[in-house]
Amino acid sequence: MSFTLPQYHAPDFDRPMFQEAPSVTFRSAPRDGVAPEGYHATSIFPEYFKVNGVWLLAEESRMDCVAVLREGKIAVVEFRNLKEGEPVVVGRTEDASQGIYIHADGFEEDKKEQETFSFRQGRSRETAYSMDYDSIYELLRHEKEHGRILWVMGPACAFDHDARDAFAALVRGGYVHGLLAGNALATHDLEAGYLRTALGQDIYTQRSMPNGHYNHIDTINAVRLAGSTAAFVHSGKVKDGIIYECVNRNVPFVLVGSVRDDGPLPEVYGNVYEGQDAMRALVKTATTVICMASTLHTVATGNMTPSYRVVNGVVRPVYFYSVDISEFAVNKLRDRGSLSVRTIVTNVQDFVVNVRKGVL
Repeated sequence: MSFTLPQYHAPDFDRPMFQEAPSVTFRSAPRDGVAPEGYHATSIFPEYFKVNGVWLLAEESRMDCVAVLREGKIAVVEFRNLKEGEPVVVGRTEDASQGIYIHADGFEEDKKEQETFSFRQGRSRETAYSMDYDSIYELLRHEKEHGRILWVMGPACAFDHDARDAFAALVRGGYVHGLLAGNALATHDLEAGYLRTALGQDIYTQRSMPNGHYNHIDTINAVRLAGSTAAFVHSGKVKDGIIYECVNRNVPFVLVGSVRDDGPLPEVYGNVYEGQDAMRALVKTATTVICMASTLHTVATGNMTPSYRVVNGVVRPVYFYSVDISEFAVNKLRDRGSLSVRTIVTNVQDFVVNVRKGVL
């Protein structure tokens, strides 16, 4: 199997519906952080706006934001980042009749006729995923050279010796260009590299160590004493692991905290909006996103990830995967509007090990 990016088919703007459509209407933001009445909310799909007779694509998008004219281009802006007086697109149709067009099928090939009734059309633990795995292997090989692969990880990925080792190998192999997580993933991975435990349990045998319940907070305390995660890694006290490889190979990671965090590690964002901005900075460059066993971080990432990206002037798809052993978790993302997500219901530790075997 060889991987080829699907070709994007832009709308035919010579059609009468586009030629006869009016230019889009703008209204000024009444104050900082407030959109005007009738604002247009963006989606995950490519959206075009007719400005002075020309259809402009919003090149960097995310759902549930507003479209603003900035320096002659359409910028997609969070409500909290709006400035008073900025020209904001208004209109709630998507069919070009108000100068707004959402192009949801730009990457679709000709669809084969499907039977009206057939079994197992959903995605569940009973789904056959062999082809999904093969597709992921080919996609990752392509993206290693031609794209940017962003991973979103929950702490389960650091609890298992083989999964942790497998993901560290993916970092070394060049298959990780960014990492989004919380305090827990980084803490337990560093704990494993420092004390060979995760939440006090040996990462291979799962035996609880004497006073092991101290280990994760001892690790956090040691990192805070060092001043930063990077300084702690460079001190030699951490021998291996996910964060170890990210630090040594300059792979950026963003850790966003929650109210239940211990410590936390020095790099963890306590202000959720600063954390969201830092996450979006990595999402903006990602062409493939793989989320594993972190429902809240997955939904957050999904909300800021469009279905497309403009790279060197070419519109290409963004591939988005959600991997979790819970069917509820993977379905929740689709229910929240991330309609382009591909879901795999499996143990994420097994998933990481399989991916490592498939690409390395």
